[in-house]
Amino acid sequence: MANANSWCIYGARYPANLNMLTNCCIQKSLWLLIFALLYQQVAIAQDAEFAKCIAGLQDRARSEKLSAQVIDEVLPNLEQQQRVIELDRSQPEFSQTFANYFYHRVTPERIAQGQKLLQQYDAFLAGVTKEYGVPGRYLVAFWGLETNFGSYLGKMPTLDSLATLACDERRSEFFTEELMQALALLEHESLSPAEMRGSWAGAMGHTQFMPSAYRLYATDGDGDGHVNLWRSERDALASGANFLANLGWQKGERWGREVLLPKDFPYARTGLENRRPVSYWKQLGVSFANGAHIPDIGMEASVLVPAGHSGPAFLVYSNFNVILDWNRSEYYALAVGLLADRFIGASSLVRPPSTDEAALSRNAVEKMQRKLNDLGFNAGEIDGVMGLMTQSALREFQASNGIIADGYPDKTTLCALSVKIESTSCL
Repeated sequence: MANANSWCIYGARYPANLNMLTNCCIQKSLWLLIFALLYQQVAIAQDAEFAKCIAGLQDRARSEKLSAQVIDEVLPNLEQQQRVIELDRSQPEFSQTFANYFYHRVTPERIAQGQKLLQQYDAFLAGVTKEYGVPGRYLVAFWGLETNFGSYLGKMPTLDSLATLACDERRSEFFTEELMQALALLEHESLSPAEMRGSWAGAMGHTQFMPSAYRLYATDGDGDGHVNLWRSERDALASGANFLANLGWQKGERWGREVLLPKDFPYARTGLENRRPVSYWKQLGVSFANGAHIPDIGMEASVLVPAGHSGPAFLVYSNFNVILDWNRSEYYALAVGLLADRFIGASSLVRPPSTDEAALSRNAVEKMQRKLNDLGFNAGEIDGVMGLMTQSALREFQASNGIIADGYPDKTTLCALSVKIESTSCL
């Protein structure tokens, strides 16, 4: 093709070569026609496969006693969304540092807007808290992080997205079940397929509920006899409270607190898996960030250092784990708690995370995981994600090599593992 293009350009510049120009352009046109035909054949095959899958989904819908209208009218009209598959397959090239995550989510603008909404919905949220035990500031924090207080609910057609993922082998059963739940919502809540829009993975409304969570936990917060998480902020906030209550929210307890750790703190004991009584952490010299002593009580807590020993530290309680059941990211859960605190006047972090730390590439994390596993420290699956198993394995490696065992991949640790990345030079 490159040669054909070159000759076409040459022929165009020199009209004497008209025959050459004609021949090469015909050749180029033939290639384009071949590619178009191949693309068409692939598209036809994909359409046939999707249609076959939809027929199977119709059978599943019949077995779950969904209506004839859903089976015969809604399902056959669903369209495959190739963009959904692309997004499902895509992974960020670089991991995100806590500093980057924190500063992009716990912003002055979001804090101010959250405070305004807390005041606007004060009476309503007081009633929700009385019924479910979840303070309004947390609900508004979830709202802010999920959809920026409803300013962006997502534009992907939910039923099309779920059908596309249900017909994809990677997580077919999970999304098939979510599709069935979404179809049931059409009838139960008198929704239309057109208004069911959200994220590419099927999350919906102000609080981005998956269909199964919608069916199980969505509740009528505005008293109109229907539940609509797109149009009703009150439905969304009350549903969030109901969801958290069912996940095990402990009434009257906080999510956690920023704390200060003594210089000789045993960082190998950090991490969610190391839950101890608050009194245990007090004995180790942990104090609140404002310098006050933590209470001598038996409530269990863990110490987290998301940016390593040089960054902020947090003492997190049972409700932090409930937040994690909403979203499995520690960074997300910390952002929820910190936003909620800022809404009611808490000061900024005493030890804010440094922006100097560079994000690791997924390739570098994979190398680190592979090296840890080779050395006998179980980092789990080689997936390029700094998950709990990887952090735990890193702490064990650090402890065995005389490095501060905070589970954070700083320069010293990476050099010890001989994981070379662009931002690291091992001297």
